[in-house]
Amino acid sequence: MRFEQCVLQVIPALNEGGAERTTLEIARAIVEAGGKALIATSGGRLAAEAEKAGARIFAVPVHSKNPLTILANRGRLIRIIKDEAVDLVHVRSRAPAWSALLAARATSAPLAATWHGIYSENGALKRFYNSGLARADLVIANSAYTADQIRRTREIGDRLTIIHRGADLSAFDLASVGAARIERLRAAWGLSAGVALTLLLPARFSDWKGHEVAIAAAKRLKDEPRYGLGEDFRLIFAGDSEGKGGFAASLRRAIGEAGLERVIRLVGHCEDMPAAYALADIVLSPSTRPEAFGRVAAEAGAMGRVAVGADHGGARETIIDGETGFLTPPGSAAALADAIFKAVEMGAAGRADMGKKARARISEEFSTKAMTDRTIAAYEKLLLRTKEGAAGLV
Repeated sequence: MRFEQCVLQVIPALNEGGAERTTLEIARAIVEAGGKALIATSGGRLAAEAEKAGARIFAVPVHSKNPLTILANRGRLIRIIKDEAVDLVHVRSRAPAWSALLAARATSAPLAATWHGIYSENGALKRFYNSGLARADLVIANSAYTADQIRRTREIGDRLTIIHRGADLSAFDLASVGAARIERLRAAWGLSAGVALTLLLPARFSDWKGHEVAIAAAKRLKDEPRYGLGEDFRLIFAGDSEGKGGFAASLRRAIGEAGLERVIRLVGHCEDMPAAYALADIVLSPSTRPEAFGRVAAEAGAMGRVAVGADHGGARETIIDGETGFLTPPGSAAALADAIFKAVEMGAAGRADMGKKARARISEEFSTKAMTDRTIAAYEKLLLRTKEGAAGLV
């Protein structure tokens, strides 16, 4: 697929996360297709990786919610659009959506906007703030669940399209992760090779990602004789605190009160997520609020691992309960423990068989390649519509 246009993506920061990773993947796809990829952002961990992929980074404080900064960012984006002959702008968050919208209208550049999350609509001010994304010429929802939420509150018409997030099947491939990478991570995390079971919860520290539910489930697995695990398992919390040190401290207290100091490890950010999934026997995503998409289940499935997710939001699209993974009632530690034990009872061979089915489903429906192809096709359609609209005004 050839795409020789210049696209400016606008995102608050390029730290680890679904929106950030998607920005990087789209930038790489644009460059590989022959186009020019620009990113306006305040910076972050993935900025160097984006530059390595061929994107150009423009330092703009688009993370700010200050109205004066948002207005100033309008001017900054206008200069980038004009100086770099930008063909299309793609914004990925609410605060910069207003700067991007104003800049796009001032320069007649078409604007795409992706809803990466589900936003509260409490109050007229919040509803207006959210509406910046909805005013774009093309509105992309990252799942059918997200699209349904948008339609409930917005008159969006045919400007809305669904493009699911994707997992990189080349990176997240069990066959491509060598034993050395796995053992390196095992040593870094202080894990014994003799432990019967390793559970992984990869998520930033946030009060809705389900860490507390996982702690309560782990206590059940350790203490209740019917599970028969005792302390012969490990639960890994892999993710950034992102300034939420107080929440991390509360988790450590909860772990201590539950007597799970030997069972649960907080290992921080992980640079090698494919190896982390390969190291795990079962992957957990017990979010207490619906995930707009939920890349953990997609990445775990791509790695052929059994994922246990909460039965709401985007997880219902990526996990087929009992076939490619398990879904449990949100917030239920008892149900989470039972689902984990179901996967344990399947044995390694049974989990491997379920993992193959998960990999096949992710390959067919939720790959990065499918996501980038569909996004570039949507860009082309928007550019053609814009060109035809401009011609009609002549």
